[in-house]
Amino acid sequence: MQQQETESVRALKAHLAINVRDVEQSIAFYKKLFSIEPSKVRTGYAKFDVENPPLNFTLNQVPFEERGALSHLGIQVGSTDDVLAVRERWQESGLVARDEMQTSCCYALQDKAWVRDPDGNEWEVFVVLQDNLAETAPCECGEKVTETVQAEAASACCGTETAETTASACCSTPATPVSLSRSGGRR
Repeated sequence: MQQQETESVRALKAHLAINVRDVEQSIAFYKKLFSIEPSKVRTGYAKFDVENPPLNFTLNQVPFEERGALSHLGIQVGSTDDVLAVRERWQESGLVARDEMQTSCCYALQDKAWVRDPDGNEWEVFVVLQDNLAETAPCECGEKVTETVQAEAASACCGTETAETTASACCSTPATPVSLSRSGGRR
């Protein structure tokens, strides 16, 4: 019997495409979020080739009324200092960042900061301080964000919406898995 040699595929980067209502407004936000210019811009489309973390991130302008099934997006870093450095960069670029420190979320103790894009998609930068907490650990996710936003009463990224937050779904009962298949989107 001949043994087949299996080649491993080395992925270059993940690809994430999101729908947006206004591609120009979203480009302005994501230039600040990633601190880079888009690598490609077309009518109703933009692409960001993010190096750290490696990500092929695209915006597709389509009409829609409500937020989709997406809970939130995030970038995991190695320390609270990294969380604070990213948050500071976001704030210096004009984004409204909200802290959520020492929070029990997703059965882990985390420090994180949040921003929201023009379509309401929330991005977090976070560090896991302690993982695999017991299922009985209380979930605080979203509570500190709400307190911070209410105290600041500031406007979100480009001044297009009020600084109102929705409780993040990161700790809620898992929803039906979302398929990441492409339906008419561009890469």
